[in-house]
Amino acid sequence: MAAEAVGKSPKSAPEDGLAARLAREITGDVLFDGFSRGRYATDASFYQIMPTGVVVPKTMDEALRALAIARDEGVKVTPRGGGTSQCGQTVNDGLVVDLSKHLNKILSLDVAGRTCVVEPGIVLDDLNRQLKKHGLWFPVDVSTASRATIGGMAGNNSCGGRSLRYGTMRDNTLSLEASLADGTLGRFGEVSRDLSDSDAGDSVRTLFRDMLDLGMREADEIAAHFPKVQRRVGGYNLDALTPRNARNNMAHLLVGSEGTLAFTTKVELKLWPVIRNKALGVCHFGSFYEAMDAAQHLVKLKPIAVELVDRTMIALGRDIAMFKPIINAAIKGDPEAVLVVEFAEEDQADNLARLEQLTELMGDLGFGWSNAPRKWGGVVEITEPALQSSIADFRAAGLNVMMSMKQEGKPVSFVEDCAVPLPHLADYTQRLNEVFARHGTSGTMYAHASEGCLHVRPVLNLKLDKDVKAMRAIAEEAFALVREYKGSHSGEHGDGLVRSEFHESMFGERLVADFRAVKRRFDPDGVLNPGKIVDAPKMDERSLFRFKPDYRVTELKTKLDWSAYPGAGGGFQGAVEMCNNNGACRKLEGGVMCPSYRATRNEKDVTRGRANTLRLAISGQLGPDALSSDEMMETLKLCVSCKACRHECPVGVDMAKMKIEVLAARVASHGLTLHDRLVGYLPRYAGLAARFAPLANLRNRSPLLRKLFERFAGISARRALPAFRSDVFVPPTDSVGPETGGEVVLFADTFNRIYERENLDAALRVLMAGGYRVHVPKPATGTRPLCCGRTFLSAGLIDEARSELNRLVAAFAPFAARGVPIVGLEPSCLLTLRDELASLRNDNDAKAVGAHALTFEEFLVREAEAGRLQLPLGSVADKAIVHGHCHQKSFGAFKPVEQVLRLVPGLEVKTIESSCCGMAGAFGYGADTYDGSIEMAELSLLPAVRKADPSTLVIADGTSCRHQIHDGAQREALHVARVLAMSLDRAETNSKSTAAKETSHG
Repeated sequence: MAAEAVGKSPKSAPEDGLAARLAREITGDVLFDGFSRGRYATDASFYQIMPTGVVVPKTMDEALRALAIARDEGVKVTPRGGGTSQCGQTVNDGLVVDLSKHLNKILSLDVAGRTCVVEPGIVLDDLNRQLKKHGLWFPVDVSTASRATIGGMAGNNSCGGRSLRYGTMRDNTLSLEASLADGTLGRFGEVSRDLSDSDAGDSVRTLFRDMLDLGMREADEIAAHFPKVQRRVGGYNLDALTPRNARNNMAHLLVGSEGTLAFTTKVELKLWPVIRNKALGVCHFGSFYEAMDAAQHLVKLKPIAVELVDRTMIALGRDIAMFKPIINAAIKGDPEAVLVVEFAEEDQADNLARLEQLTELMGDLGFGWSNAPRKWGGVVEITEPALQSSIADFRAAGLNVMMSMKQEGKPVSFVEDCAVPLPHLADYTQRLNEVFARHGTSGTMYAHASEGCLHVRPVLNLKLDKDVKAMRAIAEEAFALVREYKGSHSGEHGDGLVRSEFHESMFGERLVADFRAVKRRFDPDGVLNPGKIVDAPKMDERSLFRFKPDYRVTELKTKLDWSAYPGAGGGFQGAVEMCNNNGACRKLEGGVMCPSYRATRNEKDVTRGRANTLRLAISGQLGPDALSSDEMMETLKLCVSCKACRHECPVGVDMAKMKIEVLAARVASHGLTLHDRLVGYLPRYAGLAARFAPLANLRNRSPLLRKLFERFAGISARRALPAFRSDVFVPPTDSVGPETGGEVVLFADTFNRIYERENLDAALRVLMAGGYRVHVPKPATGTRPLCCGRTFLSAGLIDEARSELNRLVAAFAPFAARGVPIVGLEPSCLLTLRDELASLRNDNDAKAVGAHALTFEEFLVREAEAGRLQLPLGSVADKAIVHGHCHQKSFGAFKPVEQVLRLVPGLEVKTIESSCCGMAGAFGYGADTYDGSIEMAELSLLPAVRKADPSTLVIADGTSCRHQIHDGAQREALHVARVLAMSLDRAETNSKSTAAKETSHG
């Protein structure tokens, strides 16, 4: 579809009738606008096909009703789960039915029999969380487990890293219930070949009979031409139909069919006992070839997985904050490759024995730490569970780590998961690298060495015609190699648009004709996800690419520094295009990202959905001025700028920073709203409001004023605004504390200064008690206190924010120049100096200020570890629960909070496993975002606070976090500085009491 046509929906178009019928007959979301359709036009492949529309059904009956309506209207249907397919399976130009939001439940569970029945939209990690309490799990552990749905995994015949022991999705699917394209419902499970035990209706029985007859007729052809490797997921599973056994499982024909044969409604799964003990051996190699050759020997020790990590992935991992510590702990020297060998027997002693055998085997194979590069290597043993989990997370993020390259060329998936027999793996990879080199590129390799299935991605720029031609040539040569080694050209990720075209060369003309016959028998009118597996377009048909031949981004005026990336807008284009749709932002637990998606489960409200919308907007595919449009504001409305994506997105998509840029464009074209003025200019009018605090706070006490503020300023009447006070924080002098003490600058941020001066007073007390000379600098000119510009950034007023930061840098730079740390209490304000400041100024003064900026806890931990912190602390409570500010987590600054609190005698510290509190500065006060704010808080934070005993301290460093806890749970949350000041007071009281007793006894 031409770029300018995307998003337009003429009144005469057929989809108008379809949309109207769907809206009348189902209660779920019916999305036919250009912005929504654009968000479903891509998956994790390099393709983009604009769908006619999207339906998000609330029940399976609604999903089947949508299928029936589409069939009546002559529109094709594509079922979709997490949308993470890497071959284009979940993109098409018909109706997309998203099953992930509502159809995600366990329908039944047989613990003793180790089986369950689930809806197809349930996410693997969510399923396993529910199974874990019963000691069970579903072990097809794909790297996208945090967002991959069981229906999608069945559609792709997913494998996972431990298929060496547990097999593939096919091996663990007992039955499926599904609707055929004509609406006929049936159960696809194990049947005898004479169908005497089948209770299916006549039409389904006849279908089964036809399929079993095909299997009988083609048994020899199937035996001759189907690859003899476990990881064969290409084509239809015709081998499930042959008379090898007395019984055949008809579900196995649907597994791997990519939604082209039937519409799945239920999946019955085989479950396994959870892994209780593990041991990892990280085998190092100085030669990639030797690593691949060794794999066939390492599997003889019966590990459950052998996973490859190559030097490219290791190098990229060292540059990603969340993975750097893992690399440092697990990698020795500078290997060309490592193989992570995992043992998971019931008895840990057995695992440790095998780990010892692994070291011996590596020695027997001639590897040693002191050898020349070709035979350099050895084993690093990993027995600590937390590090094992971290290594697994890094390996699972392999694809996205590879995609984190900040350049036009990216590792491209098209020959990615070919599988060859293990004895040929070393030769195959060597020859494949030679293929890449002949076409002027190189590739990255990682993943399942135990199965001869490596994830291989040559680096190409698919915006360039020459690279598209190279892709085609590489695919043809690579598949020829796979056939030579009698492997499978699709070993895990299916066919989709990338590989379906090549089935004839892989399976032969006769079997491909059989594939077509199966498709016609199941779906004669081509309703279900056509163009996949059979009758596919050419894989290099550029009209189907995300970057089509006419893809262009016109020059943009941007305010922030995006120079780390290529493209228009000083690199803004490249930053937006970093999103590869991997969907890590769709995870439902762990970390912070993405809090709005966790609350709504809407594609619009996930980082991926926003990034896709931005890409379509800047490339003109959503019409003129889309970047500053109302629809774009709606897309970004629930983004709380938590910065979790900056840290947790494997390719580093920083939506909080992008949102600032979009808000600036909005202000430039539409001006400021009253709400934005009140929020943005708070630091400028705070002093005046403090002088007239009773008047400024009148709104909170007046229901009428609350309603007026909601109507005209967009501030929810259901929220009390933070109360201004007349006794704002004013430092007694520019410097306090012993003149000979170590120097430190205290950044008195706007929020603590005007609303909660107790926190700054407490921080001064703690720092002075520690013997520090505390400076509270004043601006070089004027009397208005210093500010980081955070509120201006949240309103898109970047020039105003720059002005504030200029004043701050001028005051703080002289201290930074002589190495004085700059300490702040409000995470969002202090960390602005480490983040946005660098995007607004790149001079030495700004860099020095950013380099010396530390949160209060980071400073105290640093001093304690250096032996310089001596605080006389006393007991204040038995227990404390802590909520981490999003920005603390994003910048790795939360662990010091826990460490500092553990300095308090007798205090048991428990961290709340929470995402964003939902307040997010002004977000929680918005009339149109209040409900979303509460939904985010109710996910985990507020329930945890309500469960806490009244005597338990509730601790949160963020101003907005404390307000959310107060409003939602009626508990007072304390800043760490106040807890430490309380602890000092208790120690002082105890000391005086002891002295008094000694005096009286004397």
